[in-house]
Amino acid sequence: MSYCFHAFCVTVARMFLVKRVVCVRGIVWLQCTSLPLRNFSACHRLGSPKRRSPYSSEDSERYSSLVRSVASCRVSSQTPETLRAEDELVYGRVVKAAMPSTKPQTREPTRLHPFSLSQKTTDTQEPESEPPVRIVLNRGQGGSSAPSVTRILQQTLSPEQTFYLERWKRRMIEELGEDGFKEYSQKLFSQGKLFHSTVDALLTSSATGTDEHPLCLSEVQGYMESISHVLEDVSAVRAIESTVKHDTLNYLGIVDCVARYRGVLCVIDWKTSEKPKPFLSNTYDNPIQVAAYAGALNDDGNYKYQVDHGLIVVAYKDGSPAHAHQLSSELMLQYWKTWLLRLEKFTVQRSCDTSTALSEKR
Repeated sequence: MSYCFHAFCVTVARMFLVKRVVCVRGIVWLQCTSLPLRNFSACHRLGSPKRRSPYSSEDSERYSSLVRSVASCRVSSQTPETLRAEDELVYGRVVKAAMPSTKPQTREPTRLHPFSLSQKTTDTQEPESEPPVRIVLNRGQGGSSAPSVTRILQQTLSPEQTFYLERWKRRMIEELGEDGFKEYSQKLFSQGKLFHSTVDALLTSSATGTDEHPLCLSEVQGYMESISHVLEDVSAVRAIESTVKHDTLNYLGIVDCVARYRGVLCVIDWKTSEKPKPFLSNTYDNPIQVAAYAGALNDDGNYKYQVDHGLIVVAYKDGSPAHAHQLSSELMLQYWKTWLLRLEKFTVQRSCDTSTALSEKR
């Protein structure tokens, strides 16, 4: 009996608690004291043909050297620490580069023009009992040719802002068509203009003490209900729809309102939106616009006071409470620096366009 077959029998005997294995004349007898063996036969295993290995047909001599090399290979005793030390000895120490910062680098304007003028102090404030100032913009002959704040911001959008704006426009055109999108844009513009006119008339009547209240049309009734809780905290209106100009930086704008909000003098900007904007970041470039208006007002000689706070009021057509985002003096200074960078970018672009136009004429 071969060694392998004997080992197999011993293993089976252990499984069935066999006491001993006896081989007489080639016949295996399993003697068990605790469990009887029933239905056990080794005939199938003894009589079944030997299964051929799929590698039996291969030329073993051809790969004998490979087998010997693999079988004789010793397991390396090196550890990750020893491998690292060996790499440092051969290739030098590994210099770990600093991870790139995900925080965008803050740029500073080339010329940091002051946000407010020192000669305008709180001692020279205009009397709040006077009616609100309304300086009309003159673009005609002899008028100002300075670019507006809105134009400068539109022409200095970042690539990311331009991408999202164009994508929104394409989606709206696909949904409404060219004519439908044009009609939709005109409707939004007319509603915004009517809303501003209604707010201006209401603030003017309250500032002058007249009892006449403007007619609230159905198109803007929801917007007016939306800002009703904000108007309760607005007092001492100084200016309404009035032009402000920065002579040194050569730009102008039209402020919606200058008044006190909860006792603090602010440049107030009224906005309408179809989507909720509960956070200041949802207002995109509006804080920069307010800071630009305030900086122009502080430089404009037509106003004898200065403003270092802002307020952005977002009204909703469905009448839900408007979001009022206050801008502290610290935030206004930050957005003022951003405005100066956008203004520098606009100036460079315009000079490049002028040079290109002159070269084309030649």
